[in-house]
Amino acid sequence: MTGFDTNAVHAGQEFDPTTGAVIPPVHFSSTYAQDGIGGLRGGYEYGRSANPTRSAFQTQLAALEGGAHGISFASGLAAEDALLRAVLEPGDEVLLGNDVYGGTYRLIARILGPWGVKLRVVEMSDLAAVEAALAESPAKILWVETPSNPLLKVSDIAGLSRLGRAAGALVVVDNTFASPALQQPISLGADVVVHSTTKYLGGHSDVVGGAVVLNDDALAEKVRFLQFAAGGVSGPMDAWLTTRGIKTLGIRMQRHSENGQAVAEHLVAHPKVAQVYYPGLATHPGHDIAARQMAGFGGIVSVALTDAAAARRFAESTQLFTLAESLGGVESLVNYPDAMTHASVRGTELAVPEEVVRLSVGIESIDDLIADLDQALGAL
Repeated sequence: MTGFDTNAVHAGQEFDPTTGAVIPPVHFSSTYAQDGIGGLRGGYEYGRSANPTRSAFQTQLAALEGGAHGISFASGLAAEDALLRAVLEPGDEVLLGNDVYGGTYRLIARILGPWGVKLRVVEMSDLAAVEAALAESPAKILWVETPSNPLLKVSDIAGLSRLGRAAGALVVVDNTFASPALQQPISLGADVVVHSTTKYLGGHSDVVGGAVVLNDDALAEKVRFLQFAAGGVSGPMDAWLTTRGIKTLGIRMQRHSENGQAVAEHLVAHPKVAQVYYPGLATHPGHDIAARQMAGFGGIVSVALTDAAAARRFAESTQLFTLAESLGGVESLVNYPDAMTHASVRGTELAVPEEVVRLSVGIESIDDLIADLDQALGAL
């Protein structure tokens, strides 16, 4: 069995047999010649059904997460949508954590809700609360984000997998924040892993994508059918860019985690910061679980300022941290969730406190990052 970093570099990345090119070519063709009607070469007939660059990327995805099947999509939400529609029917219920990406909530509540899918929210980091919720009403899917977005709550994947299995629920883990370099939910008992590959997997803020990784052959076939029939596939250049990013995922996540830890430890002592959310801090309520199921604590640090006005001023005062949506790139970003990534959950159980700012800590020199945060806090 090969190691993670070896899989990241080599899985699905065999050299080109015709030219010997070490880096596999990007296949831009939309269609493929057939050797007689139905005589497909390598199974390729049309770009929506399959593409060699996407196939290589999907092999790489599966190897990283320790799954049998990797399936890539045009965005993280396209991946989530295909999985949800493959599993759910009208009347089925999703049990969701109370701190998740706003787009996930929006998809389930506003797109699938009118179709008849039910949604309940629970404190996912509390196993007793989850067990009680599953006993109260059956759920078809137990949807877990850990660490969660943006409050960095940590949920026990192994414990939740046991509860989900006992209740007959499919356990899905959104592994975007940790990435498989730090956390591999399938090995901890989860049924399915989903990703926004836009984030740490791509890692350079230059591509949008999503992925589903799983072992169940029948469910994988359903998801692949929706990938083909609904057409939310990743394009060849998107697949290639993400593959290229993945090859450095291990070393990037080491630096993200080192910088994230340093930023969190610096901010926790700052007089103008009311609270720091980061699982690498010993004071974080999920620290022990995170230390057990993660190889590092990642590069996302959220902070609470004194009030909403201070949070907004801080987010608009950084210079090295760019005010922008998204996360997980090599460059540092700052985001104000209430009005940006999580505006869709305002007024719900998932609403983000208005005083919270989310930092995506990049791989720049840590002294420069801390100096930038200090000058922004000094402006308050």
